Amino acid sequence: MPPRGVRIAIDRGGTFCDFWAQIPGQEEVIFKLLSVFPEEYSDAPTEGIRRILELATKTKIPPGTPLDLAPVESIRMGTTVATNALLERAGDPVVLVTTKGFRDLLKIGNQARPSIFDLSVERLQKLYSKVLEVDERVTIEGFAEDPNPQSIDIASDPALTEGLTGEAIRVLRVPDLDTVRRDLEAIWEEGFHSLAIAFVHSYTYPDHERAVAQVAREIGFKTLAVSSELQPMIKVLSRANSAVADAYLNPITQTYLDGFRKSFKGELKDSASANKLLLSQSDGGLTTSSRFTGLRAILSGPAGGITGYAKTCYDEKDGTPVLGFDMGGTSTDVSRFSGAFEHVFETAIAEVSIQCPQLDINTVAAGGGSMLFWRNRMFVVGPESAAANPGPAC
Repeated sequence: MPPRGVRIAIDRGGTFCDFWAQIPGQEEVIFKLLSVFPEEYSDAPTEGIRRILELATKTKIPPGTPLDLAPVESIRMGTTVATNALLERAGDPVVLVTTKGFRDLLKIGNQARPSIFDLSVERLQKLYSKVLEVDERVTIEGFAEDPNPQSIDIASDPALTEGLTGEAIRVLRVPDLDTVRRDLEAIWEEGFHSLAIAFVHSYTYPDHERAVAQVAREIGFKTLAVSSELQPMIKVLSRANSAVADAYLNPITQTYLDGFRKSFKGELKDSASANKLLLSQSDGGLTTSSRFTGLRAILSGPAGGITGYAKTCYDEKDGTPVLGFDMGGTSTDVSRFSGAFEHVFETAIAEVSIQCPQLDINTVAAGGGSMLFWRNRMFVVGPESAAANPGPAC
């Protein structure tokens, strides 16, 4: 069955933006543009789509004209915007909001030592700039391994309530929202606009996180990563790490997507056109732009690479595993496919611990555009990249 319209695939890297298009009745179109080239265009994916639509409609479309996606069946895009922001530490300043007494939660971490005999152990870097402790606390009543959790009579004690997991929750302290509001307003005045909220046991009792998040929304915080909404899983350390990463990267991805949507008629606000644009996530799946978040965008581009070579390079009859090596301008990604997509649920990327379903990809901050520096009387490579403009000197 022939495609109903133009099908476009885009890989938006930090240095180059690659395009593939299938136009009914024409040969496949493959080309690349510099990701940043302000002298010629404001956005590389938009410019590439404009050129493809000119070929498909055989009409001249002046640059800057809002693009009509009527001839387009689908646009699928992977991007390393979040990946590069994480590698280069170019995200938004974040405040971690957590339970009182857990200020150093992410600093202490889980005490894991990947190289057990290494005498020069260094802590993983943290993305947050400030911590706000909220005087709130809930505990799990009884024991998780209790064979008969129903033996706890929740109705007999007003301080007890049932959590989302069915466990009995004792509310020890409810947050004073007036105090929370004053603290958040002070943080807002300091210039912080991104919050990561992670309370103890919020995976089963999210009420306190939601209440604090509502206050933050009323104040005007632009980015809110609420751990119980983002990743409602047990273990506050992993949830807090993921929330911080999402709050750190989401402004970058959303700013990029907002600018991208403005290039189209209606700004992709109606469902018909919005559903034509699908973005690759870290787990290899696709999602709409409205559901695309910083946490799930970290391996967006590399995940598309695995999907591609799994379809084109792996021989099911032979069964020999395939290795993927993708050196871009800012980062290099290495992966493996042996017949099934391998997912990990907790990993460290660029010295940041992440808990999120993603394909098993190893990423290092070394690419063709990595810049060479002279620091402390020695040469250092990266993680800063020359990107597309001005581009690598070589």
